[in-house]
Amino acid sequence: MSVEGFTKLEALFRKAASLDIKKGHAKEIIEIAEEKLRDLLLAAERSANMNGRDIIWESDLPITNGLQETMIALKKINKEIGIHEYLISITPIPPLKYPLIVDLKEKLHVIMGALLVVIAKIIKEVDGNDRAVDHESIDRTKRIMDLTL
Repeated sequence: MSVEGFTKLEALFRKAASLDIKKGHAKEIIEIAEEKLRDLLLAAERSANMNGRDIIWESDLPITNGLQETMIALKKINKEIGIHEYLISITPIPPLKYPLIVDLKEKLHVIMGALLVVIAKIIKEVDGNDRAVDHESIDRTKRIMDLTL
């Protein structure tokens, strides 16, 4: 990960949850968000299929109220630290059976960013008052996200 990329992720974690991350944590954190984005898209693919469509709409995504609120909060964070381009650069589009509708493809980076914010907030809840992120708290956060998303 580039220094600039790490700096953006670090700023996001500080702004979202007052957490300090190390460069060695960045890959783990991004991999969790990528996996959860893939999980959401696979669920959306199943929904599109069940509804007789061969294209994935935004409404097919199982976006919870909490994740929707986090997406809204991310817009404010973006205005403050300018992470839009960074999020676009790290957002994967996994291979799927059906294509994504254009509007959804253009919003995936917002979902990716919201997932990163959720990761930061879960780590903060798991560790309480500790500002420093460690591998153990990242692992616990991944297990929590695997259970809930």
